[in-house]
Amino acid sequence: MSRMQNKMFNCEKELTLSVIGGKWKMLILWHLGKEGTKRFGELKSLMPGITQRMLVNQLRELEEDLIVKREVYPVVPPKVEYSLTDQGRTLMPILDSMYEWGKNYAENVIENPIEMKESAK
Repeated sequence: MSRMQNKMFNCEKELTLSVIGGKWKMLILWHLGKEGTKRFGELKSLMPGITQRMLVNQLRELEEDLIVKREVYPVVPPKVEYSLTDQGRTLMPILDSMYEWGKNYAENVIENPIEMKESAK
């Protein structure tokens, strides 16, 4: 059962942001979507600012929301891998669009603020 089933949302955009929002979830999804299956330590090393506890919590929430799949292999030491579910993969076009928007914003607004102000006239 998804952790979202008992929550009330005013609109679908609010629901979407509650699933993928926050500083770390989009980065986790980006790495799993672009680079494929990762182990916990690999994800942690790709995001140097994240604490172990935060990564555990974010992965757990994404798993509860059926966006990320956690696979445990019965070996010693334990091997756990994370990957996107089919539903999680449907987020990649959204993340691609957000990446392109951010890149464009950085280039045109942050790096060239005067040029953008003049073109707005």
